[in-house]
Amino acid sequence: MRSLRPLFESNRSWADEVKARDPAFFQTLVGQQSPDYLWIGCADSRVPANEIVGLLPGELFVHRNVANIVVHTDLNCLSVLQYAVDVLDVEHVIVCGHYGCGGVQAALRNSRLGLIDNWLRHVQDVMKKHRARLDELPDEASRLRRLCELNVMEQVLSVGETTIVQSAWDRGKALEVHGWIYDLNDGLLKDLSVCVKSPAEFDEVYRSVLEA
Repeated sequence: MRSLRPLFESNRSWADEVKARDPAFFQTLVGQQSPDYLWIGCADSRVPANEIVGLLPGELFVHRNVANIVVHTDLNCLSVLQYAVDVLDVEHVIVCGHYGCGGVQAALRNSRLGLIDNWLRHVQDVMKKHRARLDELPDEASRLRRLCELNVMEQVLSVGETTIVQSAWDRGKALEVHGWIYDLNDGLLKDLSVCVKSPAEFDEVYRSVLEA
């Protein structure tokens, strides 16, 4: 712990500042969380979910992994999604990627990094699916930027295809799945205009992604 002492000191300062602003904050937080949103984002340390949308602890349920991927065999991600939808009763699932994503870049370059190469095959599948349009772009920087967007859009569809979301819609639950992307250069979010709110919209949104 000795080498990590600065983190404990920072934690103490943060807790003191929070209590100075709102003495009842932590007592309130101990109660059951009731977020309206599930954030599925990248594990990149430069993309702190709560901070970039200005929400406090307890207001945003978060799952993060490399390159914000949603895979139907990933029980970790699916468990978070199921708990958020069925227990916490969130109304919005936000898939948020970011420009300059190292995982997406590694997939684009077909880099060999080790075990993670198997995980990034999912991004390469997205790349292959949209290869023709990506090849039309003038340089790698443009292709990387576009692949970051396409990866988010495809993951929105993956969320919508889960039995968790499909069952929620079958029950008549109000649940929307959104695709956003974050720009490290200015700290701003961009709505990719991919939003699925019901099975009836799924085919239309799927076509829009294919034509993107």
